[in-house]
This record gives sequence, structure tokens and C-alpha cells, in this order.
Amino acid sequence: MTSDRISAAIYDPFLWLGERAGMARTRARLLASASGRVLEIGAGTGLNLRHYPDTVDELVLSEPVEAMARRLERRTRRRRIDAHVVRAAADTLPFTDATFDTVVSTLVLCTVEHPGRALAELRRVLRPGGRLLFIEHVRADAPRLARWQDRLERPWCSFAAGCRANRPTVEAIAGAGLTLDRLEHGRWRGMPPIVAPLAIGTATS
Repeated sequence: MTSDRISAAIYDPFLWLGERAGMARTRARLLASASGRVLEIGAGTGLNLRHYPDTVDELVLSEPVEAMARRLERRTRRRRIDAHVVRAAADTLPFTDATFDTVVSTLVLCTVEHPGRALAELRRVLRPGGRLLFIEHVRADAPRLARWQDRLERPWCSFAAGCRANRPTVEAIAGAGLTLDRLEHGRWRGMPPIVAPLAIGTATS
């Protein structure tokens, strides 16, 4: 689709300021603990790729949007990273149970149509004791900003490829049966206020 190609083409430039203002450092800090066989859902254009440590034995990148997946493949080749790109959505993962040691989700759970199904799939493919590493923008604690997130949900969703910034994602992670091990709140600097509130953490299956 033309809209998918446009979204893929502008994704990196649109996030550039946010990456420079701190998101790249946040990615690096979170992904330093990735290990074993790793699945990243909604890998997009591959902004996480340079942050994976040597403790990763195998890297699988799932991305359902064809235009994004092609850019992702090009980035893996340029960086000479041994990673396998799979065209798959987070709520229909083509992997057997207990396959991965680590699952990574960065700025993805806002876009999936059914976050509960996606989280159930993540839990299914994680081995017992495996970990979910996540950075997600979430519903604001401040009532005024939360109201603006609600008001702008539809136009922002149309503009930002399905992003719904007002979701209570941390509660959804806990409700999916994953145990939150570490949680911190931050702000996505350099980006519009409605997507600024961040939840960063890890959860165990």
C-alpha cells in the first residue's frame, strides 16, 4: 500500500530528534540485558539493531508491514547483522511454544489491534523464566494530558500508523500473566506531548 510505503519512508526522519534526545540511549540500556534466542516484535526499520549485545545467540525480527520489513532487511545487510526477518504480526506469531529466551517490544503495543492477544502470544513463545524487555509510550498519569491523549486518539492513530498513545500498557502486561520485575517511567523527549510518557522495564514469563 502507498500509505505503508510513505510511513516506512518517513519513520526514521520523524523519530530522529527523539532518538538524539535520549531514546537511543534508552534502547541501548534496555537491550544490554538481551540474551540467548531473541525475538523482537514490530521491529520496524531496525532502530534497535545496533544496540544488541554479544550475549544474543540468535536474533529473529518480526514485522508485519512489507514496506517496513524491506527496510529492515536492508539495514541488517548494511550492518552485517545475522538476523532473520519474519513477516508476522505480534498477535499471530509463527513460532512454537517456549521458543525464545527474550522478547523485545519497543513502541509496538500501542499499534497492535488486540494488545491482549499480542501479549498472550509473547508469553506463549517465551520459555519459562524468559523475559520481555519493553519501552512503550503509555497513558499519562497527569489527567490533563490523558484527556488530550483521548481527544487526539483518532487523528493521531491515522497519522502515526495505528499508534494509540492512551493505552494502559503496563496494566495489560501484568494482566497477561507476566511478572513485572523492573519498571521505570520516563519521557520521550523531542516528540509530541501525547506520546511523551514512557514505561520502560522487564517482565518474566
